[in-house]
Amino acid sequence: MKHFAIFHEIQDLLLGWISVANRAIPVNLEFDRRRRFEEVSMPFAFRTARALSALGSPASVRAFVAAVAALSIAAQTVAAAEATSSENSIEQRIQALVPSLAEYISANMKSFDVPGLAIGIVAGDKLVYAKGFGVRAKGGAPANTQTLFQIGSATKAFLSTTMAIAVDRGKLHWDDRIVDLDPDFQMRDPWVTREFRVFDLMAQRSGLPPHANDFLGILGLDRSAQIRSWRYVDPVSSFRTTFAYTNITHILAGRIVARAEGAADWNAVLQSEILDPLGMKDTTYSAAAMTASANHALGHRYTVDGSVEVPFEQLWPYDLDGAGDINSNIEDMAKWISLQLAGGTLDGRRIVSPENLAYTRTPKVAVSEKAFYALGWVVQQTRNGDIVWHNGGTLGFGAMVVLQLDRKLGVIVLSNQFNVGMPDALGLWTLDRLLGNPMVDYEATALAKAKATYTDGVKLVARPADPQPSPPLAPLAGNFANPSFGKAALRMDGGTAALEIAASGAKLRLDPWNGAVYTATLVPEGKFAAMAANLGPLPIAFAQFQNDENGKPTILRLTLTSANNAQTYDFRRR
Repeated sequence: MKHFAIFHEIQDLLLGWISVANRAIPVNLEFDRRRRFEEVSMPFAFRTARALSALGSPASVRAFVAAVAALSIAAQTVAAAEATSSENSIEQRIQALVPSLAEYISANMKSFDVPGLAIGIVAGDKLVYAKGFGVRAKGGAPANTQTLFQIGSATKAFLSTTMAIAVDRGKLHWDDRIVDLDPDFQMRDPWVTREFRVFDLMAQRSGLPPHANDFLGILGLDRSAQIRSWRYVDPVSSFRTTFAYTNITHILAGRIVARAEGAADWNAVLQSEILDPLGMKDTTYSAAAMTASANHALGHRYTVDGSVEVPFEQLWPYDLDGAGDINSNIEDMAKWISLQLAGGTLDGRRIVSPENLAYTRTPKVAVSEKAFYALGWVVQQTRNGDIVWHNGGTLGFGAMVVLQLDRKLGVIVLSNQFNVGMPDALGLWTLDRLLGNPMVDYEATALAKAKATYTDGVKLVARPADPQPSPPLAPLAGNFANPSFGKAALRMDGGTAALEIAASGAKLRLDPWNGAVYTATLVPEGKFAAMAANLGPLPIAFAQFQNDENGKPTILRLTLTSANNAQTYDFRRR
């Protein structure tokens, strides 16, 4: 398992779900949604003005208006009755599903060794079913619907909603150029730099490799350094053409929203514009707040031999802000889901306009023929209606939020294990059952993939049985630099070499692997002790000296071991 690809969940797991599910191809999703909202918002008077003007006498007009009023009242009565019947039907389906759902959850928690999980099913503005399973930590207290979990990248929909609120107020526009909002913004390609817009920040179509420079955050570089580093990353596809999941643009998006709203940071906007109005009183966004709660889960790493408890880490996910920093529970998340299902209104209060909320769910790039990424949401069709979803994964937690907007139905799954697919599969399976879709055993597919990925990861970094001798590194020690990371130094400590990143103090221990190739493992000391525990014992990169144009070994190349992020970083001798 490549443990450090912290928010790998969409790029890898999404493609897996799409290949498993038998989905119909959506047609003109963006046009259909826009037209539907225009029809809803069109005043009745505009649609009847021509008919009224054609009536000859005042009496005729009065009679016509009275007839229309009567028909309107009758229609509303019928619609209300149908809505009530539909709600009752959905609630009945939910209650009927509960026994098999509980059995399915228990069986799969055992298969994946997930210590604790909580699930909620929302119909309209009602949390119809909610229950905790298992424990907050191995050997600990039971998990329940008020237990806090990290929700990871399910945070991204909160970020896009705060963007929509700023657009509602005229403080941002979806097509604003980023360089006009942040003159320091720069991509490798000057044209892309000029054309990058607000709607591109979360659309996952930057043209860069998946998880571009997420490694910087793992090693403790600050937010500004992460944003700045994108100017050094070579694109791997044309701008706006190809899905590639990234996180760093979301840090910038949060900064832009905060600046537009005159707030200290994005979390202040989150608190004032969403958490407070919705009454999400238990929801927080820091490691300190999480551990201060009397009812919080502890995270666990996945291994094929059983999950392993890990400590909380501020760097990931909390320092990524809107990319994934929220802690929440089922009862709070149900309020968030109800807001989404109601088109931006909760308890009679409008939080965000339906038009701009809908824009966050408007497809921006194809993931396949059958699914699209929007702004913090995946839009996908099933045989019985579109679903809108996003999962989340941190180093020790997994989450899934999935909606069916037409039926005003939502499912929330929160778990305290690194997301290898279990919460995602459970959310999709539950919604499929409620919609009457064909039975697909997502969990079996996810478990097989999790085991294979973990085993492949172990094999990848395992030292060969008969390795070539490794040359000594002491003669190569010295000062190096990389455009993204900045200055670094290769130093010897006894017989061990370590590359230290000056900007953060992170150290990567280099161990002989095969000949001139070494493995790089994060040294568990200081503020990186918790991160190292979360990453686990496996190396996170390979290291090898490369010769320059003069044949001298002046370049130390790091190649990440993650299947989701195989970026390379060249550190040149200074």
